[in-house]
Amino acid sequence: MSIDRQNLEIAKIQKEIENYLSLGSTQMIFDYQENNNVLRLDVITVNPRHHQSFLFHSVEAYDKIDALNKVLEYVQNHRDKKNSYTLQWSVKGAEELHTSYFRAKDIPEAIDKLHYGRDPNAITIFSAVLNPIA
Repeated sequence: MSIDRQNLEIAKIQKEIENYLSLGSTQMIFDYQENNNVLRLDVITVNPRHHQSFLFHSVEAYDKIDALNKVLEYVQNHRDKKNSYTLQWSVKGAEELHTSYFRAKDIPEAIDKLHYGRDPNAITIFSAVLNPIA
């Protein structure tokens, strides 16, 4: 596949993921990292209200298209099978309390998604609650 076709396919799948989640391109970051011939894709969401970013989901794959297809399959078929958690937190030294929602297998995974990319000591978590099944 030519690099132009590959880039078009990557853009198409990324847009499909954004549309499925009803998020715009300014609210999602697709962060690719390669280590020992394994590509890791971290999909990060950015909250437009308080401008904080959080880990949405991670996958490992052999190339970008494979990774994006795995994320697309996750959002279409598996995301809603994970538990929903509400975390209330604030940045240390700030008075504003934030409420964020995460899909995770358990509370530690939800907290890991909150801490992604930041110093865990910079945030105070006031509560982490499993939401009722709707």
